Amino acid sequence: MGSGRRDRGRTPVTGTAPDVGLVVAAALAPGTFAPSLSPRSAVDQGVVTGLATGLHYLLAAGAQEVLVATARFLSDGAASPAAHHRAAIVVDGAAVPLGLAVLRALPPRADDPLRGVVRQAAWRLGATGLCGALLGGARLGAQALDDRLVLGGRLVALPLAIPVGLGVAYVLDRIRAAEHEEELDGPDASSALSSLAVATGVVGALAGAAYGEHALVDLGARRLAAVLRGPPELWRLTGHAAFLAGLGVGASAVWHRAMRQIETGTSADVPVLEPGEADHWVPATVSGSPASLVPWAGLGREGRRHALASVRPEPVTKRPAGVPDLSIETVMGEAARVAPVQVYVGLDSAATARERVDLAMAELDRTGAFDRSLLVLVSPTGTGYVNYVAVAALQYLTLGDVATVTLQYSRRPSPLSLGMVRTAREQNRLLWLRIQKRLRERPGPSPRVVLFGESLGAHTSQDVFLHWGTLGLDAMGIDRALWIGTPYGSKWMRQVTRGDRLDVDRQTVAVVNDHAQLTALAARQENPPRFVLLSHDNDGVTTFGLDLLWSPPDWLGPHRPRPEPAPEGGSPRGIPPAMRWRPVTTFFQGLIDMKNAQQPGSYRAWAHDYRTDLPRFLSDVYGVPATPSQLARIEEALQLRETVRERLFERTAGS
Repeated sequence: MGSGRRDRGRTPVTGTAPDVGLVVAAALAPGTFAPSLSPRSAVDQGVVTGLATGLHYLLAAGAQEVLVATARFLSDGAASPAAHHRAAIVVDGAAVPLGLAVLRALPPRADDPLRGVVRQAAWRLGATGLCGALLGGARLGAQALDDRLVLGGRLVALPLAIPVGLGVAYVLDRIRAAEHEEELDGPDASSALSSLAVATGVVGALAGAAYGEHALVDLGARRLAAVLRGPPELWRLTGHAAFLAGLGVGASAVWHRAMRQIETGTSADVPVLEPGEADHWVPATVSGSPASLVPWAGLGREGRRHALASVRPEPVTKRPAGVPDLSIETVMGEAARVAPVQVYVGLDSAATARERVDLAMAELDRTGAFDRSLLVLVSPTGTGYVNYVAVAALQYLTLGDVATVTLQYSRRPSPLSLGMVRTAREQNRLLWLRIQKRLRERPGPSPRVVLFGESLGAHTSQDVFLHWGTLGLDAMGIDRALWIGTPYGSKWMRQVTRGDRLDVDRQTVAVVNDHAQLTALAARQENPPRFVLLSHDNDGVTTFGLDLLWSPPDWLGPHRPRPEPAPEGGSPRGIPPAMRWRPVTTFFQGLIDMKNAQQPGSYRAWAHDYRTDLPRFLSDVYGVPATPSQLARIEEALQLRETVRERLFERTAGS
């Protein structure tokens, strides 16, 4: 009896699910400040910390509920709550070696999401069990000290979850520092405080929304139970389901409305230079010109910009105000061989993919594209954007003896066009096969056929050859390919850069950060790589994927690119040494890195901006050489063109 009286009113020695969730969140919160691929603003850091710690809390609380339920099952029939508490501590402790055993038995494996999810479930249960056991031990110690000092439960009443969590975080930080023998860079105090305020706001907003929904559903359930049949629990579940359904319908309506507005904006015909500009400023060998089979209105915003940005073979006497003479003849110091061809078919140019391919083939015939020495198959980004620097550089390098052909597949920005990859792949495949058929049947010399794709355009271009390795490019007659900023989601990229496939000739493929790396690689091989993926080490677009939630990526593994001095003007090399994979946290850091990589900036090789890399890469990869002085003039002209283009196009900004 005396023992029962002493237990009465005490705080349980085990942690409740919310308490253990707090321990885990507090233990992992400092890791959200670790460096990643790009610097983060206070707002960015606050979003990462808020979302990561909030999700850690929810997952840990759920895992602790599972462990507590297991403890109740094992101690079923026990008379005292203390027995349940002891069983919970035992189960928490047992979860740690069990989780470690699963992690050891199932080492990480690329492209195996089921294994990754199982590993993360094991890690989550083990980490939650450890934190639950530590919290239980801390409460036992607090109770013993409280009894010894006769404090009447005041010490036991203190919240221990956050101090225990921060203690775990400190131990983890020391272990990691000892393992890597390096100092981890962290934010300054002001940045940390600002980020903490944003994180608190994020977590508070999510918690407030959840609390408000719970309160409304609970009130509605009690009132419905008073007038209708059924217990409050039934109506509470019904209310939660109705709320989620309503939230889904509302989100869907907002999404589709936003997409319609975006697509309307990218289709609107807003003059860049002047009304009727196609009649005055688009050459005859470019789609959208008065002689073209492709109507100007159907090109869309990006197609019209693409047409207006074509390089003139000869100087134009009457140019728009503020536009310098950057013709092929002026920049290269010799006459153009022929006028370059730019074929572009927009989504509004024809109703179906088959009709758009038919239109592109007819336009290729009209412009004499098959008479050029180089034919470039271009897959654009989500909005239909084609890199102006890439096209202009090729037109300079070849003295105009080049044709490019592009089919638009979406009007939305690339992150919102991921669902269009299959459509783009099938459309590209049909066009490219039709082109190869035409070249085989055509008498006389044929142009070399090469590929170019940027960002989602690289993904949709590579997807044509999915499961065919490099053999697929050879079978389709592709001589060379250059892809820049390939998204992490490209399965073809992973197929040709990992493992040992029979349909892949690894000597023909290269993944590099800068031109110096390509040059060094080509010098080590008998033949230079023909299919080159240019991916900056600090480009978040090339590293972000959903599997960061549950699996450590190769680029953070033992063979990760090591930091080293970059060549002058080149992109930074390597992954920050302090960056390592952390469940959930690395996913949100990668999401911010991807967002920051696509922010407009100065004309330089950095993150998802590859403009300054292009002239030398295109020259070497496609085999269209130029003298050093010509390359220098091309680079100078391209930078000047970008400055003029941005000024002219800012009236129709947005991509």
